[in-house]
Amino acid sequence: MRHDLTARALVAVVFWPSLFFFWFLGPFVLFLLSTTSSETCSRLETRAEFLAAANGTLPMLIVQTLIYAVPIGCLMLWNRLSPEPARARRVAICIKLFAVSAVVGAVWDYGTSLICDGYGQPFFSTAWQMTSYLPIVSLLINIPLCVLVFSLGRAYSTRDDVTEDGVVHPSQDNS
Repeated sequence: MRHDLTARALVAVVFWPSLFFFWFLGPFVLFLLSTTSSETCSRLETRAEFLAAANGTLPMLIVQTLIYAVPIGCLMLWNRLSPEPARARRVAICIKLFAVSAVVGAVWDYGTSLICDGYGQPFFSTAWQMTSYLPIVSLLINIPLCVLVFSLGRAYSTRDDVTEDGVVHPSQDNS
Protein backbone atom coordinates (compact mmCIF):
# COMPACT_ATOMS: atom_id res chain seq x y z
CA MET A 1 0.00 0.00 0.00
CA ARG A 2 2.78 2.42 0.92
CA HIS A 3 4.73 1.78 -2.30
CA ASP A 4 1.59 2.17 -4.37
CA LEU A 5 0.84 5.51 -2.74
CA THR A 6 4.42 6.67 -3.28
CA ALA A 7 4.35 5.66 -6.95
CA ARG A 8 1.03 7.42 -7.48
CA ALA A 9 2.44 10.56 -5.81
CA LEU A 10 5.52 10.49 -8.06
CA VAL A 11 3.32 10.23 -11.14
CA ALA A 12 1.30 13.18 -9.83
CA VAL A 13 4.51 15.21 -9.51
CA VAL A 14 5.06 14.71 -13.23
CA PHE A 15 1.42 14.91 -14.32
CA TRP A 16 0.30 18.26 -12.89
CA PRO A 17 3.25 20.43 -14.03
CA SER A 18 3.27 18.79 -17.45
CA LEU A 19 -0.47 19.31 -17.82
CA PHE A 20 -0.17 22.97 -16.90
CA PHE A 21 3.00 23.88 -18.78
CA PHE A 22 2.71 21.61 -21.80
CA TRP A 23 -1.03 21.65 -22.43
CA PHE A 24 -2.01 25.13 -21.29
CA LEU A 25 1.10 27.21 -21.98
CA GLY A 26 3.01 25.06 -24.45
CA PRO A 27 0.72 25.44 -27.47
CA PHE A 28 1.48 29.14 -27.68
CA VAL A 29 5.24 28.60 -27.68
CA LEU A 30 5.33 25.49 -29.85
CA PHE A 31 2.95 26.94 -32.42
CA LEU A 32 5.30 29.86 -32.90
CA LEU A 33 8.27 27.55 -33.26
CA SER A 34 6.65 24.97 -35.52
CA THR A 35 5.34 27.18 -38.30
CA THR A 36 7.33 29.00 -40.91
CA SER A 37 7.74 32.61 -39.91
CA SER A 38 6.34 35.41 -42.05
CA GLU A 39 9.86 36.78 -42.53
CA THR A 40 10.85 33.55 -44.25
CA CYS A 41 7.69 33.46 -46.35
CA SER A 42 8.56 36.57 -48.31
CA ARG A 43 11.86 34.95 -49.36
CA LEU A 44 10.27 31.72 -50.60
CA GLU A 45 9.50 31.74 -54.32
CA THR A 46 9.27 28.15 -55.56
CA ARG A 47 7.22 25.11 -54.62
CA ALA A 48 10.39 23.27 -53.59
CA GLU A 49 11.32 26.05 -51.16
CA PHE A 50 7.88 25.93 -49.54
CA LEU A 51 8.04 22.14 -49.24
CA ALA A 52 11.51 22.32 -47.71
CA ALA A 53 10.31 24.92 -45.17
CA ALA A 54 7.23 22.85 -44.29
CA ASN A 55 9.21 19.62 -44.04
CA GLY A 56 11.62 21.42 -41.73
CA THR A 57 8.76 21.72 -39.23
CA LEU A 58 8.25 17.93 -39.00
CA PRO A 59 10.88 17.30 -36.28
CA MET A 60 9.29 20.03 -34.14
CA LEU A 61 5.85 18.50 -34.68
CA ILE A 62 7.14 15.11 -33.51
CA VAL A 63 8.75 16.64 -30.42
CA GLN A 64 5.59 18.65 -29.73
CA THR A 65 3.42 15.51 -29.88
CA LEU A 66 5.78 13.59 -27.57
CA ILE A 67 5.74 16.44 -25.06
CA TYR A 68 1.95 16.64 -25.19
CA ALA A 69 1.78 12.88 -24.56
CA VAL A 70 3.37 13.15 -21.08
CA PRO A 71 0.05 13.66 -19.21
CA ILE A 72 -1.52 10.80 -21.18
CA GLY A 73 1.43 8.59 -20.24
CA CYS A 74 0.89 9.54 -16.60
CA LEU A 75 -2.76 8.52 -16.84
CA MET A 76 -1.70 5.18 -18.30
CA LEU A 77 0.78 4.67 -15.43
CA TRP A 78 -1.86 5.56 -12.85
CA ASN A 79 -4.23 3.11 -14.50
CA ARG A 80 -1.60 0.38 -14.17
CA LEU A 81 -0.96 1.24 -10.50
CA SER A 82 -4.61 1.24 -9.46
CA PRO A 83 -6.75 -0.34 -12.15
CA GLU A 84 -10.45 0.38 -12.13
CA PRO A 85 -12.62 -0.62 -15.11
CA ALA A 86 -14.57 2.66 -15.18
CA ARG A 87 -11.40 4.76 -15.15
CA ALA A 88 -9.71 2.44 -17.64
CA ARG A 89 -12.48 3.14 -20.17
CA ARG A 90 -12.08 6.88 -19.61
CA VAL A 91 -8.30 6.59 -20.05
CA ALA A 92 -8.90 4.72 -23.33
CA ILE A 93 -11.18 7.54 -24.47
CA CYS A 94 -8.43 10.04 -23.56
CA ILE A 95 -5.90 8.09 -25.63
CA LYS A 96 -8.23 8.03 -28.64
CA LEU A 97 -9.06 11.74 -28.34
CA PHE A 98 -5.36 12.54 -27.95
CA ALA A 99 -4.46 10.55 -31.08
CA VAL A 100 -7.11 12.37 -33.13
CA SER A 101 -6.04 15.70 -31.65
CA ALA A 102 -2.38 15.01 -32.46
CA VAL A 103 -3.18 14.17 -36.08
CA VAL A 104 -5.41 17.23 -36.49
CA GLY A 105 -2.77 19.45 -34.85
CA ALA A 106 0.03 18.07 -37.02
CA VAL A 107 -1.96 18.53 -40.22
CA TRP A 108 -2.85 22.06 -39.13
CA ASP A 109 0.76 22.99 -38.32
CA TYR A 110 2.10 21.39 -41.49
CA GLY A 111 -0.63 22.98 -43.62
CA THR A 112 0.02 26.36 -42.04
CA SER A 113 3.67 26.01 -42.98
CA LEU A 114 2.74 25.21 -46.57
CA ILE A 115 0.32 28.10 -46.86
CA CYS A 116 2.83 30.34 -45.13
CA ASP A 117 0.44 33.21 -44.42
CA GLY A 118 -0.97 33.17 -47.94
CA TYR A 119 2.24 33.47 -49.92
CA GLY A 120 2.22 29.79 -50.91
CA GLN A 121 -1.38 29.60 -52.09
CA PRO A 122 -0.61 29.42 -55.81
CA PHE A 123 1.77 26.47 -55.32
CA PHE A 124 -0.52 24.06 -53.46
CA SER A 125 -4.02 22.67 -53.73
CA THR A 126 -6.96 24.22 -51.95
CA ALA A 127 -6.99 21.21 -49.60
CA TRP A 128 -4.02 22.72 -47.74
CA GLN A 129 -5.84 26.03 -47.56
CA MET A 130 -8.68 24.23 -45.77
CA THR A 131 -6.31 23.54 -42.87
CA SER A 132 -7.14 27.03 -41.64
CA TYR A 133 -10.40 25.51 -40.30
CA LEU A 134 -8.63 22.81 -38.29
CA PRO A 135 -8.22 24.97 -35.15
CA ILE A 136 -12.00 24.82 -34.76
CA VAL A 137 -11.93 21.03 -35.04
CA SER A 138 -8.98 20.90 -32.68
CA LEU A 139 -10.83 23.03 -30.15
CA LEU A 140 -13.88 20.77 -30.34
CA ILE A 141 -11.65 17.77 -29.58
CA ASN A 142 -9.34 19.39 -27.02
CA ILE A 143 -11.98 20.89 -24.70
CA PRO A 144 -13.51 17.52 -23.75
CA LEU A 145 -10.02 15.97 -23.73
CA CYS A 146 -8.70 18.56 -21.27
CA VAL A 147 -11.75 18.22 -19.02
CA LEU A 148 -11.48 14.43 -19.05
CA VAL A 149 -7.72 14.41 -18.43
CA PHE A 150 -8.06 16.95 -15.63
CA SER A 151 -10.85 14.99 -13.92
CA LEU A 152 -8.96 11.71 -14.26
CA GLY A 153 -5.79 13.33 -12.94
CA ARG A 154 -7.68 14.68 -9.97
CA ALA A 155 -9.26 11.28 -9.29
CA TYR A 156 -5.97 9.42 -9.58
CA SER A 157 -3.92 11.87 -7.54
CA THR A 158 -6.41 12.04 -4.68
CA ARG A 159 -5.76 9.57 -1.90
CA ASP A 160 -8.39 6.86 -1.65
CA ASP A 161 -8.30 6.80 2.14
CA VAL A 162 -9.20 10.49 2.57
CA THR A 163 -12.90 11.34 2.88
CA GLU A 164 -14.66 14.53 1.82
CA ASP A 165 -14.13 16.07 5.26
CA GLY A 166 -10.35 15.57 5.03
CA VAL A 167 -10.13 12.74 7.57
CA VAL A 168 -7.63 9.99 6.77
CA HIS A 169 -9.03 6.52 7.39
CA PRO A 170 -6.40 3.79 7.68
CA SER A 171 -6.99 0.93 5.29
CA GLN A 172 -8.25 -2.39 6.55
CA ASP A 173 -5.41 -4.15 4.78
CA ASN A 174 -2.21 -3.64 6.81
CA SER A 175 0.24 -5.36 4.48
